[in-house]
Amino acid sequence: QVQLVESGGGLVQPGGSLRLSCTASQNIFGTMGWYRQVPEKERELVAVIARGYRTNYADSVKGRFTISRDNAKNTVYLQMNSLKPEDTAVYYCNAALYDGGINYWGKGTLVTVSS
Repeated sequence: QVQLVESGGGLVQPGGSLRLSCTASQNIFGTMGWYRQVPEKERELVAVIARGYRTNYADSVKGRFTISRDNAKNTVYLQMNSLKPEDTAVYYCNAALYDGGINYWGKGTLVTVSS
């Protein structure tokens, strides 16, 4: 069982920045990523990164968010800049022990963008 622990959420004003971190309890050989969810909507992909550092972003965050990972620390990061109120959501970390294998989820961290 892989445990994912997220940190870095909080309240920020529009135009501000936040950095989310997610550390896994063991080595992750598959894709890691961030998803977000608002009430009454489905969870949506924000950004993912393969172990070899290939990335994919939702169109809504391209140019504003940057995903990165440190394989030695089993950690994935999400640098969020130029935040907008519509970025407000619970952000969930996701990791696949191996690509094609079981996906694990963190408990989520709340990001609120408001003045």
